[in-house]
Amino acid sequence: MSARPTDLHIHSERRLGRLRAAVEAGAAELGHDADAAAVIDWAARTVPTALAAVACSMADAVLPHLVAARMPGVDVLFLETGYHFPETVATRNEVARVLDVRIVDVLPERTVAEQDAALGEKLYERDPAACCQLRKMDPLKKALAGYDLWFTGVRRDEAPTRTNTPLVTFDEQHGLIKVNPVATWSFDDLLDYSQRHAVPLNLLLQHGYPSIGCAPCTRPVAPGEDPRAGRWAGLAKTECGIHTPAERSQR
Repeated sequence: MSARPTDLHIHSERRLGRLRAAVEAGAAELGHDADAAAVIDWAARTVPTALAAVACSMADAVLPHLVAARMPGVDVLFLETGYHFPETVATRNEVARVLDVRIVDVLPERTVAEQDAALGEKLYERDPAACCQLRKMDPLKKALAGYDLWFTGVRRDEAPTRTNTPLVTFDEQHGLIKVNPVATWSFDDLLDYSQRHAVPLNLLLQHGYPSIGCAPCTRPVAPGEDPRAGRWAGLAKTECGIHTPAERSQR
């Protein structure tokens, strides 16, 4: 006789079924090119603000600004890896000061010093995938366990691996709805919105950093170069692993 599933398991399966059904309905409603406001409005109708989170790398505050206009007080998750540029931390602090959001600093299990002591210094040079796993992916997975939906700022123009980014999808990796409201935007659209709405902007964007990650793994790019060429330059790695190709291929 098979074991009877626990109430928690039943609840989890029901929750996942409900979220998957919501994604199917949302994808049908929004299509491939709905504007950001319509996408966020759909999300606001689908889940309560308390069960939604915005992931923000603090390259800019466009996504928190867009979401907070429709979901005031929304949680904004900042992956505090311990390796950020000072300009990125300054942007995080400005977002907390001027926007109607709640910043949640998502921390790794170990500080940089503790990781160095356990695994050796500069893990990001020797095994960048492991470093991203420990300082980004694992902490984010733990943080997202309390939400039904998360917003990301992924755009289709950022890299060839992101050209098929859907507006709404089911995130198999984290077991919740993933919403990409600015997927159709260009980098210029982002800057234009920031200027029109006086949204906090990471100063590095003005100095050749169209994509900003951890300081040791990010360099400026030359005019005309792929916007993400400055991430893990010289390595085959182009993604930290949070936005997986399998997930991005869904429609």
